[in-house]
Amino acid sequence: MEQRLFDAGGAAPRRGQTRVPEEERPLAVRMRPATLDELVGQQHLLGPESPLRRAIEDGRPHSMILYGPPGTGKTTIARLLAENAQAAFEEISAVNAGRAEVREVLERADHRLAASGEPTIFFLDEIHRFNKAQQDALLPAVEEGLVSLVGATTENPYFEVNSALLSRCRIYELRGLADDDVLVLLRRALGDERGIPDPPEVEDGALRFIAARAAGDARSALSGLELAAESAEDGAVTVAVAEQAMQRKAVLYDKGGDRHYDLISAWIKSTRGSDPDASLLYLAAMIEGGEDPRFIARRMVVLASEDIGNADPQALDVAVNTARAVEHVGMPECVHNLAQAAVYLSLAPKSNASYRALANARNWVREHGPVNPPDALRSAAYPGAKALGRGKGYDYPHSHPEGVSPQELMPAEAERERFLELSEHGAEASLRERLEEIRRLRGR
Repeated sequence: MEQRLFDAGGAAPRRGQTRVPEEERPLAVRMRPATLDELVGQQHLLGPESPLRRAIEDGRPHSMILYGPPGTGKTTIARLLAENAQAAFEEISAVNAGRAEVREVLERADHRLAASGEPTIFFLDEIHRFNKAQQDALLPAVEEGLVSLVGATTENPYFEVNSALLSRCRIYELRGLADDDVLVLLRRALGDERGIPDPPEVEDGALRFIAARAAGDARSALSGLELAAESAEDGAVTVAVAEQAMQRKAVLYDKGGDRHYDLISAWIKSTRGSDPDASLLYLAAMIEGGEDPRFIARRMVVLASEDIGNADPQALDVAVNTARAVEHVGMPECVHNLAQAAVYLSLAPKSNASYRALANARNWVREHGPVNPPDALRSAAYPGAKALGRGKGYDYPHSHPEGVSPQELMPAEAERERFLELSEHGAEASLRERLEEIRRLRGR
């Protein structure tokens, strides 16, 4: 029987590549979907009549950037695009390739096009690793249609890819696979001829553990299953075997259930309580349980204003920048950004004065109904406003030496109401003094 040989580029092996018999390829490679119907997840990109699905099914490729976490189908989509377009598939990684390798790919593409009219799909993995000059070298080939470029990256392309190249490509953001999607792949690997030969008995709990610990990465899940099958005890893969294969202990965690809410609640209360050790412990439990880091970052932004506020205004900057870092870096490295923020927020002075003040003001509005500002404060910017007395009598604060006007700014029914009471913690202590001075200058 003819032996099939593996080549990462889909053509004859080139310098630095090796021939690997099909049966010796990793499980994740053997189980790579051969059709769109075998591809799980990414329905937001591959749903019926979606542009990307039509491009693949109709064999009409276009240049694109596939952006998303590892193991979500970027390489598979590129290969399916080439197969349906009956195009040559050239693959290199920007990690270990440079302009010379790119030039060779483009020369081969030019030769194919001239000799037979065969198009080329150029799959450039880790495209964000190319510098500006290397990315610029791709522009003429992409612009002229010599190749259809499919760049893959785990980094936000708007930060890492030149705007000139981005403008010539469609951006598709892939999402981490849901646990149920990963389970489909794992079960397929146990029953498919391409999968694990003579598969052992695998406990359902072990499969679910592998799916959860893979954090949406199909490649990681299949590699874990393959290792677990090789390590099966008495012909069975138990949760203990799966733990060893994934190199982690099973952490009971349901992202949609009680543990999800209990742990984020414990993290908030520990951080509010200024205990960095407890804050880090609950943060670690959420991370190990597979919690979405973006969810944690959003709670940090809320806590920065709700529980710290103007006692340390920089806390909000830290939280917002952490949320941006999580989006930019992604898992697993963004856990360090979350840890830094958790420590800062824990140690920051605490005040909920702004939170309470807004709650008091909202309660007043609910009780008294519509708020009607004094005429002096209303807009006089539209025709006829002055005839209605809008803006008349407004006392400009900058006309006073202290920059503070004694004019009443509350509606008549709310005069003398006080919603804000600042704490004596951190930076809010000086704001409290400032508030008292302003109220004195305003005769309040």
